[in-house]
Amino acid sequence: MEMFFNKLLELFHLSLLRFQQLVGEITENPVAVYQRIDQAGQKQPLDERVLEDTDTMMVFGLDHVLTEQEATSDEIEALRKFLAREGTCLILGPRHDVGVSSDLKERAMEYAHHGDPLVPRQQRFGKYTRSVMKGLGVPVENRYGLRPATIQGTNRLQALVTTNDLDTCGWLEGVTTFNFHPHLPHYAVTTSDNKAIHLLAQQPIDVSHPHPFTEAGNRLFNMFLWMPPRDGRAGDILLADSTIFTTLFGGDESLERFWKNIATK
Repeated sequence: MEMFFNKLLELFHLSLLRFQQLVGEITENPVAVYQRIDQAGQKQPLDERVLEDTDTMMVFGLDHVLTEQEATSDEIEALRKFLAREGTCLILGPRHDVGVSSDLKERAMEYAHHGDPLVPRQQRFGKYTRSVMKGLGVPVENRYGLRPATIQGTNRLQALVTTNDLDTCGWLEGVTTFNFHPHLPHYAVTTSDNKAIHLLAQQPIDVSHPHPFTEAGNRLFNMFLWMPPRDGRAGDILLADSTIFTTLFGGDESLERFWKNIATK
């Protein structure tokens, strides 16, 4: 099992290469990749060694909740200091949370909805990322593993539903779609303060198979969110799934335009 997950991690790193190459060309700075706990079990916590010369930091929540990883108070403080600097950006990407319900029928429904046999009826990701979000006061929870709607007969996504008037930085300028992945998290906003966080993009859901979320009447899930600088925080906080930054699930001009926007804003 450990060898299997190490192979998956290696594949994920390889799929980041195009993103790293493009951003490196634009910024003229190499894009470094760190593992908080590497294959040898060595810990590399977030601290000034990683953050002091970083402008944009991405934290991808690929850890299963069973590993019980949580950000330390020192890591949270290091991120607060990082975000106190002008021009910084923190991108958080907790993965899906499949099978949270104790109802086995609901778990079976979720499994049939996403249709990926490699993902079991319960696969809950991102405890570390969740703890970072809690420590920084990010009012979002990653929920479910939803299958996005595609153009019939293809793996090309239906267009994003965007809120352009809130996108004053132009994060989604020239962007119409991301890339297909069969089970994506819904980033549920947990505050009524609409100035704290802006929902910039939602994705239509594939309703050909039922899911508890669609059975409740939902047809879109939250895909991309932005927390502008506020209350002493000078940096931006974005929420976007890690698969958006890889070529493992395809990519096109729209996706690369998104990457360029991230690198230049």
